[in-house]
Amino acid sequence: MGAKLGGSGGGKFDLGQNSDINVTPFVDVMLVLLIIFMVAVPAATVSIKLDLPPAIPPPPGAKVEEPTLINIQQGGGLYIGEQATAINSLTADLARIINKPNPTEERVYIRADRTVRYGDFMAVMNLLQEGGYYQVALINEEL
Repeated sequence: MGAKLGGSGGGKFDLGQNSDINVTPFVDVMLVLLIIFMVAVPAATVSIKLDLPPAIPPPPGAKVEEPTLINIQQGGGLYIGEQATAINSLTADLARIINKPNPTEERVYIRADRTVRYGDFMAVMNLLQEGGYYQVALINEEL
């Protein structure tokens, strides 16, 4: 908005007050933003072609394989399924229980008591990684 430049007199050069809104800069900025979004959106929607196998449910009556579960208790108790084991013999016992040609290819689930020290949990994780077990999943309690 403009204001009067001169004195209070209403002479020939009286400008008065300009109450019109100048929208030209606003329109310019909006057009620039529109062009930027028109160029950026197609680049952001690039898809990756995947050839996924179809989901086939197991036939009725098929034997479902039980997952390999490692349980860590607060007092240092370590179990593979229902069988007790020690930290020193964990990978050997795990390979014996899985009983497959390449046991490190199988997924292993870990469930720990909420009061287990983080260092004890990470010792088990590191031992599994050193033994070649990289497909490790963590189980938590649903709240």
